[in-house]
Amino acid sequence: MKISMKSLNTSSAEFDQELDKLLAWDSVSDHQVVSAVKDILAAVKQRGDQALVDYTNQFDQLNVSEIGQLIVPADALHGALHRISPEQRLALENAAQRIRRYHEHQRQDSWQFRESDGTVLGQKVTPLAKVGLYVPGGKASYPSSVLMNAVPAKVAGVKQLVMTVPTPGGDVNDMVMAAAAIAEVDQVFTIGGAQAIAALAFGTQGVPKVDKIVGPGNIYVATAKRLVFGEVGLDMIAGPSEIVVLCDGHTDPDWIAMDLFSQAEHDEAAQAILISPDGDFLDSVKSSIETLLPSLERSDIIRASLQRRGALVKVRDLAEAIALCNRIAPEHLELSVEKPEAILNDIEHAGAVFMGRYTAEALGDYCAGPNHVLPTSGTARFSSPLGVYDFQKRTSIIHCSPQGASELGKIASVLAEGESLTAHARSARYRIIPSS
Repeated sequence: MKISMKSLNTSSAEFDQELDKLLAWDSVSDHQVVSAVKDILAAVKQRGDQALVDYTNQFDQLNVSEIGQLIVPADALHGALHRISPEQRLALENAAQRIRRYHEHQRQDSWQFRESDGTVLGQKVTPLAKVGLYVPGGKASYPSSVLMNAVPAKVAGVKQLVMTVPTPGGDVNDMVMAAAAIAEVDQVFTIGGAQAIAALAFGTQGVPKVDKIVGPGNIYVATAKRLVFGEVGLDMIAGPSEIVVLCDGHTDPDWIAMDLFSQAEHDEAAQAILISPDGDFLDSVKSSIETLLPSLERSDIIRASLQRRGALVKVRDLAEAIALCNRIAPEHLELSVEKPEAILNDIEHAGAVFMGRYTAEALGDYCAGPNHVLPTSGTARFSSPLGVYDFQKRTSIIHCSPQGASELGKIASVLAEGESLTAHARSARYRIIPSS
């Protein structure tokens, strides 16, 4: 079955223009979406729980009368843990254990040091008090997102973790609820969409106001997150999922085709790009794509993704491939080469790097340990994966000795005078010890 997937070549005079067009992603919502989301935010802010009930009935086709019916009690979470198969429970528990072990290495502690005059400087690290976790529902369920967001929060010491997840038509996903039980989520509400973001950001009679919201969602969720930023903190505004595979031409083409599929199956806007200096290998992978695609359940989504935003890119050599990867700054980067460690230091921009022929990106999505919440749309140039540090805040500590205050006062007063802030200058100068 033929597929019209783009083939690009860095030797082409139009390559830069073609690549820019391929990578372009307008994450800004259109006016209609923004207007609808603003209305939802305003309604929840004004009418609280009743607005949440109304919107949930409207969008999720439910028939509830009060917020209590949208709360999932703790025993229901543990009931889900017992309803899923032993194999599913073991997989969730093993994944949670690996995620926890990895993120424990990220925990930051408070620190101080004392200067020679007795002045103490330092940093106090404190976990966030309340965090909201949005988990998508609808087309697919994401228990892995529960673990990847909730476990680092708990490792950081977050005191209250509140999860919202839509249940369209009343369909509750047991694996999502079981993951919440394993990750020790404190409260779960079956609320979705922009209304869930509004509830977490502003608080209602039944839903607590949080300090930060994490977790992915559709365009309405992303727009709501963008609009409430400042009222609460955010993890990131994520775009569609991406993968770039850099291959030297010696990995099984079927493996590479399936790695590309693994991201393309997320949705039609996802992006999968293969880069190689071996043109014959690119042809082999395209043949594998056409052979394997019909066997997949989400083949229609994959086909649309590959045809809209996928590409097979021929480069001159490995050095050019590395430069291209840094230009793209992908969410996921597979280095499917003989000695990936030899080129790792040359990779400057990537959300996560998967080393060697055997490290499929899918392993990172579920259970390798590092977080799968990663920067997209080129933001790996300045952003990092979600981690424990996202659930901790830092407070500077300054404790001057008399001698330290005197010496610092001399510096500060000069700088303050230079800024015409005379009260600053006098405040600092009051502490200067007169010369004897």
